[in-house]
Amino acid sequence: MSKLTSWVPIVLFSIMLASLYLVTKSVIELKKENQSLTEQLSQQVEINKDYQARITRLNQLDIRYSQELASAKNEINTLRDAVNSGNKRVYVKAECPAVTKNSTESGSNETSARLNKAAEQDYLRLREMIVENEQQTLYLQDYIKTECLR
Repeated sequence: MSKLTSWVPIVLFSIMLASLYLVTKSVIELKKENQSLTEQLSQQVEINKDYQARITRLNQLDIRYSQELASAKNEINTLRDAVNSGNKRVYVKAECPAVTKNSTESGSNETSARLNKAAEQDYLRLREMIVENEQQTLYLQDYIKTECLR
């Protein structure tokens, strides 16, 4: 029995040494994993900051061009209301063929060339579409400059 008791401390010491080795190895692996995850987190934080900055820039672009488009539409609607109420008229710069003088006519028949009501409304709609198209084009150009070419 004395031989057995003499081996017990050596076996216990060996078990403790093995468990200490395993724990140390586990701690080292956890530190490496922690360092890797910390680096990934910092990279993700930088990516998120970049995305937030891009979102802010795009939001500012959207607000600016939305306001400009709304202002242009209000101007066109004001013009449309003025044309409909008769306060303003839509004239066309045109040259009409010379009218042969009729000796039976009295006075002058010269008037400015004007569009009929349907053509006036078509003109105003076309003008509105041009403004919308122009604003969309400007927005897309700014988007490309700020997001794609940086």
